[in-house]
Formats: sequence, structure tokens, C-alpha cells
Amino acid sequence: MATGVRVGIVLLPQERWATQRAKWRQAEEWGFAHAWTYDHLAWRTLADEPWFATVPLLAAAAEATTSIELGTFVASPNFRHPVPFAKDVMGLDDISGGRFLLGIGAGGEGFDASVTGPAPSRGERTRRFEEFVGLLDTLLTQPVTEHAGEFYTAHDARMVPGTIARPRTPFVVAAAGPRTMRLAARYGQGWVTYGASYATEDLDDEPTKAQERWWAALAEQVAAFDEIEREHRPGGQPLRRYLSLDGAPVYSLTSPDLAVEGVERAEALGFTDVVIHWPRREGIYAGTEKSLETFAAHLSH
Repeated sequence: MATGVRVGIVLLPQERWATQRAKWRQAEEWGFAHAWTYDHLAWRTLADEPWFATVPLLAAAAEATTSIELGTFVASPNFRHPVPFAKDVMGLDDISGGRFLLGIGAGGEGFDASVTGPAPSRGERTRRFEEFVGLLDTLLTQPVTEHAGEFYTAHDARMVPGTIARPRTPFVVAAAGPRTMRLAARYGQGWVTYGASYATEDLDDEPTKAQERWWAALAEQVAAFDEIEREHRPGGQPLRRYLSLDGAPVYSLTSPDLAVEGVERAEALGFTDVVIHWPRREGIYAGTEKSLETFAAHLSH
């Protein structure tokens, strides 16, 4: 796989650390550039299955590895407050030696949206995300913060000694629409997308056609971000562009060849980074570790 794209992998926080530790180490040994886990309290069809906390898992992964970047895919304001969460970010940055990447998004409308109280409207969720990102940026770039906003208050919030990464931990901002894309251009060091949503019924008819529609819609999304980045980041350092390859209708590791094809198509669209998921035995992301191992062999070629 002769490509300049960096490839990362998501490990869902479903297994006890005694089991999962070897997988994080294996991801590094195989040559993945970054490894991620979801930041949820529970998630979709897996809500009644085991699900562990994100921050201690990433802290343990940081201790178990030495060079691979580690991140949230993605954290959101659905149950995070910027002040204590900034402390968590600073801690993960410290334990990892500056290898932590903060993937952040507005948050979905599922379980996490209402588990700690009534879910916000879509407009409120977007405004909350804008304030969340701006306040995190402030907290992580100065020792003391005062803030009084629509959703958050920070009084004499201290962040000492700050992060090893400078000027702060990199933000990888999930964005699909113009407003959040502008937020990514303003604050992000990376933009991440899952591509366009698709109808489940599409898969019952023609998975291949659904896959091609997803790629076509993704190309339109990339063009929209190109324009926003030119307008809101003129002359600035270009953002890294991360694609969740498994946002597509067909799981990337259905076969190693499909995953390789996905990386190559992502590169053609200008993505610098691609992220896949460690296969599960059944359900979402169902696949075999043999497929993952075969795909990983391409990383060094």
C-alpha cells in the first residue's frame, strides 16, 4: 500500500484491561499511526453490553505504549463539562508524553444526549459545542480562566502546569455542516468526518451502490470543507484531514482489499489520515482479526 496516508484504529472500550492491553500494544507494533476509543456512557446497539470509561482506558493505553498517538473518537459536551474535562486532557497529555489527540464533536441525539438531563435542541447543541470548544481552547492555553457563557461557567479555573504538547493538545474536530466546519477551521489542528449518513434500507438492496453514493457525497463534503478552510484559514497551516472509513455503509474490514481500496480513495480526496475499527465477533464492525492482521501487513509496504 504505497500511500502517504496515516492509518489509525478504534478499539471500543468493551473489554477488561487485562484482555485489551495486548490489543493496544499490537496496534502500535503493527504500525498504526494512532489508536482511538469512543467517549460515551453507552452506545447504540451495544448499550446493554460491557462499556468502560474512556479516560482511564486511554491513560492505561498510554502506559502500555511508547509512540502511537492516542485519542478520543470523539468526546462531546453530552456529558462533559469543559473545566474538569480540560484537567483530564492535561492528564492524558502528561501520561502519554504529548501523544494525546483530542477528538471532539457536538454529540449525537442518542443515549448520551439525555442520560444526565433533558436533551438540548439541535440549535442548542450546536451553540453548546461552539462554547465547549472555545472554552477548552482557553483553558488549555492559559493558567487561569474566567468565563461566563450560555452553557458553562469557569471561575478561577486553574490549569497548571499546562500540556506538554504546545501550544496545547491538538484538537481533531468532527464536523459535517458549514457551522461546525468553520469551528474546525478556527480551532482545529485536524478535521474528522464520518461521511454522509445513509439509509439502512439501502443495504438491503444494493450495498455496492450505497457505498458508491457514500463516496460521492463524501467528495461533496470535502469540497465544502475546502472552501471553508480557504476562507477561514487563509495562509494558515492546513488541517490534517481524518476520515472514519467505517462511516461507510460497508465495514472496511469486510475484506483487507476493501480496506486498502478505502485508504487509496481517501487519499485521492485529500485525506491525510484514515481510521478503521478493530473487528468484533458479531453485530456492528463484525469481522475477523485475520482480516485486520492481513490489512496491517500493508502498513509497512
